[in-house]
Amino acid sequence: MLALFDLDNTLIDRSAGLEQWARGFVRSRSLPQEAETVICDRLRDRAHPEDFEGLGAALGLSDDPGDLWHEYVDGLARSVRCFPGAREGLEALRSEGWTIGIATNGAGDIQRAKLAATGLAPLFDGICVSGETGVRKPERCLFEAAAAGCGASLSASGWMVGDNPETDMGGARAAGLRTLWVANGREWADGLREPDVMVPGIVEAIEVLRGKRSRSARRAGLCAAPRVRA
Repeated sequence: MLALFDLDNTLIDRSAGLEQWARGFVRSRSLPQEAETVICDRLRDRAHPEDFEGLGAALGLSDDPGDLWHEYVDGLARSVRCFPGAREGLEALRSEGWTIGIATNGAGDIQRAKLAATGLAPLFDGICVSGETGVRKPERCLFEAAAAGCGASLSASGWMVGDNPETDMGGARAAGLRTLWVANGREWADGLREPDVMVPGIVEAIEVLRGKRSRSARRAGLCAAPRVRA
């Protein structure tokens, strides 16, 4: 079975990592404390190289925007952490025969740097980043590319695990995947079509997937022809 995972604020705590990096950056440049808020507000939802042109100006910095971007990539990769239990859960899925992949929006260098720094990269059969494919979630093409990168197809169904109601859940549903929403302390917005499953965090999400696999295996066992011992 196929399971695709979002990266930021699903498997890793990007929000906390961004705040930590911003504090360290502000201290290193002797900037006023309110600069932390400016950085986090501007980079909370996304961060791409072009964002650092305006950010540098807002902070009164003369640094080349490209240099600021590389400083951010290196620093954020060191700051982010996996949510507790994420790595162990992914390892369990692999051991139980799941095909697992990453389907994430973002620039390729920062997303891959985070995957490498957290040690998650080797656990996936495929890694699909919007900045490398030219399409973004919720577009179907991103999910198709993520499945293909894992050697799978959307026609075989599968799951999408993520934290964003529109890009992860809405996009995956339209692509024919079942949807598993990681709340991380939030409430589902009124008026939006609900995902197939809602859970508090990534540990519970992986437990749901493992349960689905176990039930499928049990059903297959009931239908299988009996083995004959030699």
